Amino acid sequence: MNKKLGWFLAGGLLVALLLAGVVSNFASSSPDGLDATARQGCTFDANGEITGGTCMARQEQGHQMKDSPLADYGIRGIHNSALSTGLAGALGVLITFGIGAGGFWLVRRREQKAA
Repeated sequence: MNKKLGWFLAGGLLVALLLAGVVSNFASSSPDGLDATARQGCTFDANGEITGGTCMARQEQGHQMKDSPLADYGIRGIHNSALSTGLAGALGVLITFGIGAGGFWLVRRREQKAA
């Protein structure tokens, strides 16, 4: 890997870490388009719980990973929500970068053997 590519990757990783670790705390807590559509037709109380009506959201169930350490955009056990969200985002970026780098390394290694 040449020096320019290394600096480019390091800069991209730094930007991604800053976005995931800091800026993610300022994301809207309002439902996204899919959630808003699924909630159409229902009535809600002050806590956002469904109290009546018919909508797709009434069929909602918990997912298999709901008890995982990184569930709900945070890290279980860290009670400061901003810190929990930021660390979960940064950890997600690092895991994704590691998987991507490993995949590219395997592909490049295979190409060198074939040549």
